[in-house]
Amino acid sequence: MEKSQKMPKVAKVKNKAPAEIQITAEQLLREAKERDLEILPPPPKQKISDPHELADYQHRKRKAFEDNIRKNRMVISNWIKYAQWEESQKQIQRARSIYERALDVDHRNITLWLKYTEMEMRNRQVNHARNLWDRAVTILPRANQFWYKYTYMEEMLENIAGARQVFERWMEWEPDEQAWQTYIKFELRYKEIQRARQIYETFVMVHPDVKHWIKYARFEESHGFINGARSVYERAINFYGDESLDEKLFIAFAKFEEGQREHDRARVIYKYALDHIPKEKTQEIYKAYTIHEKKYGDRSGIEDVIVSKRKYQYEQEVNENPSNYDAWFDYLRLVESEGNVDIIRETYERAIANVPPTKEKQFWRRYIYLWINYALFEELDTEDIERCRQVYRACLELIPHKHFTFSKIWLLYAYFEIRQKNLTAARKTLGMALGISSRDKLYRGYIDLEIQLREFDRCRILYQKFLEFGPENCTTWMKFAELETLLGDVERARAIYELAISQPRLDMPELLWKSYIDFEIAQDETENARQLFERLIERTLHVKVWIAYAKFELSDDGWEEVFDFVFPEDESQRPNLKFLASAKAWMKQKELNDKTETNPGMNTSQSESNS
Repeated sequence: MEKSQKMPKVAKVKNKAPAEIQITAEQLLREAKERDLEILPPPPKQKISDPHELADYQHRKRKAFEDNIRKNRMVISNWIKYAQWEESQKQIQRARSIYERALDVDHRNITLWLKYTEMEMRNRQVNHARNLWDRAVTILPRANQFWYKYTYMEEMLENIAGARQVFERWMEWEPDEQAWQTYIKFELRYKEIQRARQIYETFVMVHPDVKHWIKYARFEESHGFINGARSVYERAINFYGDESLDEKLFIAFAKFEEGQREHDRARVIYKYALDHIPKEKTQEIYKAYTIHEKKYGDRSGIEDVIVSKRKYQYEQEVNENPSNYDAWFDYLRLVESEGNVDIIRETYERAIANVPPTKEKQFWRRYIYLWINYALFEELDTEDIERCRQVYRACLELIPHKHFTFSKIWLLYAYFEIRQKNLTAARKTLGMALGISSRDKLYRGYIDLEIQLREFDRCRILYQKFLEFGPENCTTWMKFAELETLLGDVERARAIYELAISQPRLDMPELLWKSYIDFEIAQDETENARQLFERLIERTLHVKVWIAYAKFELSDDGWEEVFDFVFPEDESQRPNLKFLASAKAWMKQKELNDKTETNPGMNTSQSESNS
């Protein structure tokens, strides 16, 4: 038996520390370069002197090429080198055979086809080249290089009809933009304007981009067909419709009209674009429109541009935040300045559609003015009375009256009906308002309306209802008494004041007492005024009441100073009561002394009789 071979033992490294001198790959390469280890000596030059040597040389080269191809058939560069070498030996048939063999290996290799056809063209084999181009574009119709070189060859051969036929075959595949432009330039080189126009017609349908329509229009303009260029722009706008319009198309159209000095047409185009293109896509249009108006427009035109730009800004604001009512007010003012009723109504409808999400009055205060402005616009500007009435009713139906209401809306609606001479509807509206919410403002507005209508009996009824609702409201008592005073019924006014001061709770009793006293003074009822002062002093001992009472006694004209009363229940004023009592005693003593000085004889006789 054979003995098993033993593997040699690996020598153990005793010192594993790195060497002091490290050898790098860069150092190895540098040393190899210095020693010229990679350079091989060039082969000796071979001089061929007879056909046998040439045949031997060709045999060796062919064998080398065939060996390379046999090693790796998929390396196309080997095939191309082989064919080019055969071409250099003037062996065209052999070169064709090699190219055909290569195409059998990879018929989709573009470089291979190009080298093959270039060889045929170099050797002036036109028909062979034409056949190759036909084969290439049939197999690879999307390879634009074949089509470009094919048409170029036909044009160089001055076969214009053949080149045109190749272009037509190419266009059936709907290639990219550059191919169409090449075809158009080909026709223009031979002054075929009509053919170029037909190509453009097909081009803009196959590739319906805005820039292609613009190129088509500029083509018409450059050849002097102004109406044709205008027609192309108009067709482009109709082609895209209102949903797919592009600002570049309108800018190009407007600049075209500007170049023809048709400034009114350009202005109309800009306005049409601003009306039909979404606002977020009109930045460039605004810039171009502004420049146009600055160059050719008047002041009103420039203002129109600025207004349009502001409209766009407001439109952005309300779209970003529909509840920004201040932005809606600014937007509506701007729209109203233009005077287009339909647009104004549409904008108002959009604004009032943004109802506050919560039922808290503070969020409705700004919103409700949108309805008010809408109603005033319908009444004053459009004079559409029925529509104005519908606006008021819709607003009143929208307000959540169970949580809050707006007296202003009820009163405005009532006064609107008064202006339409519909008194019954106005009273019915205010009555409904009072039934929903008995607010002070509603009562006062209703009473003012009846006063203006001179319906004083209704005013009395309303005041009575008002006081039943809020008997502590001193202002209402005073207004009621003033009304009776103006009507000349002094006793009724006095009775109202008496009822008022007898109420257990009042919000401003000092004003009520002052009004009552002023009323008595105005009626020259000094004694009644004095009694009122006495009754007031019984209720309060405030120092200002004493001062006012004293001034009244001095002038007999009442008081003018506004004061605050302190009633007995105010514990904070009790330390001043002794001072007030002393003041009252001092005033009485002073009055007695004054009387004694005035009538000294009377005092003497009285003293004698007493003695």
